[in-house]
Amino acid sequence: MDILEVKNINKQFNNFSLKDISFSLPQGYIMGYVGQNGAGKTTSLNLITQLLKSDSGEIKINGITHDDNPIIYKESIGFIGDESYFPQEFTIRDIRNILKDFYPSFREKEFTSLVRKWNLPENKKISEYSKGMKVKLMFADVLSRDTKLLILDEATNGLDPVIRDEVLSLLQEYISDGTRSVLFSTHIMSDLEQIADYIFFINDGKKVMCDLKDDIIDNYVIVKGGNEDLTKEIKKDIIGLVQTSMGFEGLLNSEKGVYLPKGFLIEKPTIDQIVVHFIRSMKK
Repeated sequence: MDILEVKNINKQFNNFSLKDISFSLPQGYIMGYVGQNGAGKTTSLNLITQLLKSDSGEIKINGITHDDNPIIYKESIGFIGDESYFPQEFTIRDIRNILKDFYPSFREKEFTSLVRKWNLPENKKISEYSKGMKVKLMFADVLSRDTKLLILDEATNGLDPVIRDEVLSLLQEYISDGTRSVLFSTHIMSDLEQIADYIFFINDGKKVMCDLKDDIIDNYVIVKGGNEDLTKEIKKDIIGLVQTSMGFEGLLNSEKGVYLPKGFLIEKPTIDQIVVHFIRSMKK
């Protein structure tokens, strides 16, 4: 079953439009949502969380639209961004009381257990927390409720490597029972290389690709060689070609890479390299 279904979503602004976005995310998986700044990532997430209303299309979480049941729809979502959404003057006690009153599925004992497990200061104001503490506090909120879809918007930005690694472990723990999923928007591609099952790539408000991460990586190769070896036939097939006085580099469909003459260096790409070369090709 799909936790998240996004069908033909459109949103028009004065100087930007999200165009016919569709994808689905099955139970028990993590999807990386990638693209450069201004590509439409945050707009997409805001439509899913209902902070924005789409002009057309449909979004379902666990088979339910927001119009079907706003309470169940919103309670199914956990959100963690790069900034804490808790009031800075609040303490843990204040937050506990608000969550208890606001969410029917909130489990106070589990929240308190996570707060103590992660040594979050209960008497300090949130403004005195480090960035890592604030992220863990948001996880305590999400993990102590019956959320089904966890949405992260640049949540690991600015975290030190140790905390980032802890966050990635939490994401894998979140989906471990096979009933919950994660939609993870980030510029840190190494995080997605480590944990993502699917990749959705958006550019200028339009879908570029959406597939299993391993299949996307297998579909392309990085090709390097001397400029003297770059024929017109090879050049027209290369995605995001970069040439310097030392030679060239570009992305090539794996099937076409098989037929390259000897002498070229062929490497397996990272997701970061695939995204960067596609963006370069679309700027021309």
